[in-house]
Order: sequence, then C-alpha cells, then structure tokens
Amino acid sequence: MQDKENLSEIDIEDQKIIDNNELSIWEALVPVVILMAMLAYNIFFKDGEWLGEYSNQLILLLGGAVAAVVGFFNRISIAIMLKEIFENLKSVFVPIMILFLVGALAGTWLISGVIPAMVYYGLQVLSPEIFLPASVVIAAIISIATGSSWTTSATVGIALIGIGTALGISGGMIAGAVISGAYFGDKMSPLSDTTNLAPAMAGTDLFTHIRYMAFTTVPTIVITLIAFTIMSFSVDTSGNADISNLLSTIAATFTITPWLFVVPAIVIVLILFKTKPLIALATGVLAAIVVAFIYQPQILQQLSDSNFSAIFNAIVTDTAIVTENDKLNDLFSSGGMKGMLWTIYLIMCAMVFGGIMDAIGALSRITKVLLSYAKSVFGLFASTVISCLGLNIIASDQYLALVIPGKMFKKAYKDRGLAPENLSRTLEDSGTVTSVLIPWNTCGAYQSGVLGVGVGEYFIFAIFNWLSPFMTLLFAAFKIKIRQTITSKTA
Repeated sequence: MQDKENLSEIDIEDQKIIDNNELSIWEALVPVVILMAMLAYNIFFKDGEWLGEYSNQLILLLGGAVAAVVGFFNRISIAIMLKEIFENLKSVFVPIMILFLVGALAGTWLISGVIPAMVYYGLQVLSPEIFLPASVVIAAIISIATGSSWTTSATVGIALIGIGTALGISGGMIAGAVISGAYFGDKMSPLSDTTNLAPAMAGTDLFTHIRYMAFTTVPTIVITLIAFTIMSFSVDTSGNADISNLLSTIAATFTITPWLFVVPAIVIVLILFKTKPLIALATGVLAAIVVAFIYQPQILQQLSDSNFSAIFNAIVTDTAIVTENDKLNDLFSSGGMKGMLWTIYLIMCAMVFGGIMDAIGALSRITKVLLSYAKSVFGLFASTVISCLGLNIIASDQYLALVIPGKMFKKAYKDRGLAPENLSRTLEDSGTVTSVLIPWNTCGAYQSGVLGVGVGEYFIFAIFNWLSPFMTLLFAAFKIKIRQTITSKTA
C-alpha cells in the first residue's frame, strides 16, 4: 500500500459518493455479471489469452463500456463518466510511478549485486525448514516499521522470493508468506495509510482502532504462522543439495560483500523518516548505480560495451546475467520499467471500469442494497464484509473499498449502539487485506507484478489475507469483543 502522504494528494477521505436513485440494483449488477463472466471464460477456458496478451485489460474496458451503456439509459452524461475516470486515474498516478521505480529498482539492485548478495547470505541463514514462517515474520517486521506492504514486497519480498526459489520452494508459497506478513504489519502499523483511513471513515481514533483490531488480527497471524510451520515440513528440501554449488556460482559471478546492504538500508531508513516513497525508491536506484560502478564493473562489461548503456538497460528494459547455473539464470533476470507495463495497464483499465461504475451510481446502489439486508448485528457485520469484498472486485481500488462502506455503514453502526471501532476493524479485516487477492485490483496487480508470482499462484497461500474476513465474522457471530457505545450500555 502506498504511504500515508499519498492520501492527502488524492483527498480520498473527501471523495464524493455518487447516488443515482433511478438506477435499479439489477441495472447496477449488469456490468459486474458480464465482467465476471468474461474474466471467468478467459481464465478457465482460454488460459488468460482470449484476447491476446492484454486480455484482462481489454475485458475491464469492455466491462466499462457495458457500464457506460447502462449509464446512458439512465441519463448519465459522458462528461460525468469521463470526470470520474479522470479522478480515478489521477488517484493512481503515484502508485504507477512507484511501479516504474520498483522496476528500475529490481534492475539496478540486480546489476549492483544487492539481490545476489541477499540470496547469497540468505541461503546460508534461512533453511527450508524455517524459511516460510521466517518469511512471514521478516515481512511483518519490515511492514510494521515502514507502514507499507508495497515497500516490503519491493525490498525484502524480492529477496525472499530469490532465496526461496533457490531452495526449491514454490513461488506461490513464498509470495503467500511474504504477503501475509506484509499485510499484518501494514494493518498494525500507525504509519500505514489504510490504518489511518479506516478509523477516519468510522469515526474513531487511530490507537483505539489498532488496539481493537488486535483482537482479530493477532489470532489470524498466529494461525497463519502455524500453517506455514506445518507446510515447512512438507517442503521438498532437494534445494539443500545444490546450495554449495549456488553459493560458489554467485561468488564467482558477483563481488559479494556486506557493504552491498547499505543500499536497501538507505531505502528503509528514508521510509522510516517518512520520506515520500518516490524519493526513497529513486534514492535506492541511484545508490545501486553507484555501487554497481564500484563493486560490479565486470557485470557491467558483461552486459554491454558501455557501462552507462548497461545501467540504462537495467533501469528501462530487460537485463539477464548469465551464470553456470540454470536456476540462477532464471533468478538473475529483470524486466526493468518495461516489465511493469502489463501491471500498469491493468491498473489503468481497472480504474476506467471503477470510474464509470461510480459515475453511474452503481457502487453506492449495490452497497445500499447490502445495507438494507443488515437486520441483525451479525447481518450488519456480514453486509460490511461483503460490501468491502465486492468493492475490491468491482471498483478495483482498496481505498474505495474502505471509503464507500465506511461512509454508508457509519450511521447504521451508530444506530445499533455499536462503537465506531467495530466498523473500522471490519473495514480493515475485509477491505484492506483482500485487495491483494483480486488480480485486477491495484494491490493484486502490484504484488503479482513485483514478486513475479500470479495471484492465482499465491491466493491459497496468502492465508492471513483470506482468513481475516472469516475471523471478523466469527467474532461477530459469537459476539466476541463487540464493543457497544456508552449510551447503548446505559440504555
């Protein structure tokens, strides 16, 4: 997730929710049903290439076209739709720039030896028997410290994918462990944007929200750690036999020294001091370039006759460092900024679809219908969860999945005598963490693009993320830690 500074730039808390009382629920659902049908057909029958390389992107645009037709029949002008699309695209400008910089970061950290050094030392410390639970813990610590699951994936996440792959562990398992830890830390960090946004929407304060959220979040992460520990016993440890060969190949190809860790340390320190992500990541790229000239001149010469050409290619386009080990050849390659284009196009197309759905009033209509079915306390919690999940799918944006239900359900919680932290916790348990499970959501697209693992591959292993909504519903069903307002208790 983007850092907190981005919230003020897009004014997400002040976002206006468009109502359209003339739009029926069936009309609101038409674009959603058609979109889901096309995506399902593409995934299950056409191996994701129904309309070519950019099938998902084109399907989202087709879904947007269907939504626009529904809007025309309900007298919504093209100007209103274009305005909402523009607002949505403007809101993801910073995330798109971050993605470009992450591509540049991956390329420069490769040729500078930073990623190979992480793999080299990590292979000696993290054995297959502890790798998965250790990845959860490492990602959680970094994410709590930085307040950003996005930064965690772009730094230690990439390194853990490299180490785990070399050990012979499934990429889906590794990504699931990293994402589980990263989103736990993101939820519990006072530096996180969503952790600040959720209580602002519900009407409670930050630290009350964090304390109350711990009741559902801590059991969920404990179960996640237990699951990954059990999984570790079933991991094929055949990678162990090849570790000595991997280490010698890395050492023969790169100049490996602990000084290389200065580069990621600079990025993490900058983020801890609340430097904007764009500046922190750009600094990481520049630092890696300097280190490449100092420690890896042989790599630069191997890649191109000109050192500057090698660095430019690492930043912008494909880079592959050839070694004597095929496993390392797959690992030591990067697509640079070019490698992020598929993900960026996906995010932009998702914003077009979400913008039109918001403009025609479909998002608020669907949420209102869900609210009308909330006849009991559990029904209210369940409606909130479904609303957050639905908006992550339909609007393709994590912030909207917090903002719209937060605004819509706030009065209902108050009328039932429920303290606002009930709502803020439910928003986070169902809106924040599930965004990464949707391939076309900004978070799902980002994480799969950065980690190089598809959402379908890591979905089942992102245990913390899909378990969190069930945990919050379990607490609601058995009335565990469901705090009432003082007036409600007195009454």
